[in-house]
Amino acid sequence: MIYRIFAILTVAAVIVGSLLLARQETPAQPATVQRADASDGYSARDAQLIETGANGLPLYTVTAASIRQLPRQDRVQLAQVGLSFLDPSGEHWTATADRGAIVHGTNLVQLAGHVQVSAALRGSHTPIRIDTDTLTFDSHTDRVSTTDPVTVLWAGQKLNATGLVVNLKAHRLQLESKVHAIVTPSH
Repeated sequence: MIYRIFAILTVAAVIVGSLLLARQETPAQPATVQRADASDGYSARDAQLIETGANGLPLYTVTAASIRQLPRQDRVQLAQVGLSFLDPSGEHWTATADRGAIVHGTNLVQLAGHVQVSAALRGSHTPIRIDTDTLTFDSHTDRVSTTDPVTVLWAGQKLNATGLVVNLKAHRLQLESKVHAIVTPSH
């Protein structure tokens, strides 16, 4: 009989102990969702951005392996960048770079790191290629520019200079300073 009383008391102790432990546990808090503020920034992988003009047509297209806008900064950072746009006469231009930025509140796309630009200029059957370390494209003024050293390859010719301005509206490429070229006439 003592054995039965001991077994009943043991079972009762386990039940009471379980109830006490269950009361001491805090109930699980429901998950809270915080709404992201626009100033918190954003990021994306394998992204494509298309800037359109007032007429709704694309001004330029940017592709990037990654895009990141840091909180409260005025620019969007780009990695492994591709830029394409049409000049006012409809000629297609492309550029690639290791990195870049789009500056908020402006029409500027800045490229840096192994920048390479190519296009078929109006009236020419030979594409032009521009190599430099930094480049700025301004979609408002239709200008491409850099103050860094550039190499221009066109029609089998190589031109080196420091600084370049391409006025897309006027179809004019201007080398700024320290121009060096060896021109071989084609036969």
